[in-house]
Amino acid sequence: MPSLEEFVRIPALSPAFDANWETTGHLDAAIAHLKGWITARKVTGAVLTIERLPGRTPLLVVDIPASANASSATTTLLYGHLDKQPALEGWAEGLSAWEPVRRDGRLFGRGSVDDGYAGFAAITAVESVITAGGQHGRCVVLLETSEESGSPDLPAYLDHLADRLGTVGLVICLDSGAADYQRLWLTTSLRGLASVNVTVSLLRSGVHSGMAGGPVASSFRVLRQLLDRLEDADTGAIRLRELNAEIPPERVSETRGAAETIPGAWRAMLPLQAGVRLDSDDELELHLRNTWRPALEVIGAAGLPDPSAAGNVLRPSTTLRLSFRLPPTVNAQKALAAITRALTTDVPCGAHVEVTDAEAANGWNAPTLAPWLEQALETVSDQVFGAPWRALGVGGSIPFMGLLHEAHPEAQFVVTGALGPDSNAHVPNESLNLAYAEKVTEAVAIILDRAAQAS
Repeated sequence: MPSLEEFVRIPALSPAFDANWETTGHLDAAIAHLKGWITARKVTGAVLTIERLPGRTPLLVVDIPASANASSATTTLLYGHLDKQPALEGWAEGLSAWEPVRRDGRLFGRGSVDDGYAGFAAITAVESVITAGGQHGRCVVLLETSEESGSPDLPAYLDHLADRLGTVGLVICLDSGAADYQRLWLTTSLRGLASVNVTVSLLRSGVHSGMAGGPVASSFRVLRQLLDRLEDADTGAIRLRELNAEIPPERVSETRGAAETIPGAWRAMLPLQAGVRLDSDDELELHLRNTWRPALEVIGAAGLPDPSAAGNVLRPSTTLRLSFRLPPTVNAQKALAAITRALTTDVPCGAHVEVTDAEAANGWNAPTLAPWLEQALETVSDQVFGAPWRALGVGGSIPFMGLLHEAHPEAQFVVTGALGPDSNAHVPNESLNLAYAEKVTEAVAIILDRAAQAS
């Protein structure tokens, strides 16, 4: 705990929020801090290296050889990240991003739960197996420093480390969450992402609206028409076939179980204004909309002056940043191509449309659980939590999962973590529920012991 608190004090902003990260040195400080703590633990045979590819953020790798009595010859990869989101304003009284505070069984501070605890939990789990006389296969702990920027450096490092990793039989990711603190939650799918800037222009320069309003279409109106090609404005359903996918029956079944376990979760989790209605009254449908159905949000705009400075002008252009969440099994590049076609084909009024700054990332759908892992999860449910484990998709992305699944298609995945419904990741008052983090760590230790016996 003291070392985790010191980690919170390091303003290790992800590169997307600190363009000068190489000179500010905070990412390097985070890496050095974890390396120092792990080195002091003296885990038998552990080899620690800091990987630095040119122009890329650093990566900490901890390679721990298998215990002597382990029968599994594969590698278990334990993943976390050390980069952080910005501080943001609005922390509660007595709390702040870079000063750790323990209060009511929680550790408050940026990076406490997302994802600073992960490296400490992974090493502690390995130590616990050894102390309890259990066994573990070869374990490689991988802590990156660009996850909050979309993990742009991770593919290069996976290529760089491919020979050293060998055959990965189990992936344990501690960067996901839990819908409650009563049980272990597994993330079994992650949505993908497609984002573009779309600019519509009809004029070379702005014109007084009293002189041109009417004869010339508004660029905003044309954009509204284009958006209607993408999304049903009444229901929010995405119209493009390439952005939709059939939901596997097993995912529907496990989601139904989760919905029954946490009824009313969406109203409890979301900061809804009074009187706001959700897009469905069906609990199962709400979860599926967040995990397996595509969704669109306009996340940015340009060409629109602040209302206080807005004049009576027919503006020359309007730009919107469109962000699509994609079903886990949708090909993000094909989705991006379909979005671009819809925005640029047969444009109303002959308006000029430019699509720029495209970004795409595939989602991920977990493989079927192996019998040994199902049994391990039952043990965790009985011995650690006293409640059955549950599985649920997550509406966001962890790019690392898809990359690893492609590289190691036979691997089993345990994507879990301590990010509970009130952890406030990415926003003010981020906190780690310490009792739950302990239980997650114990669960990982049991899974490591069982994995060592799997053939």
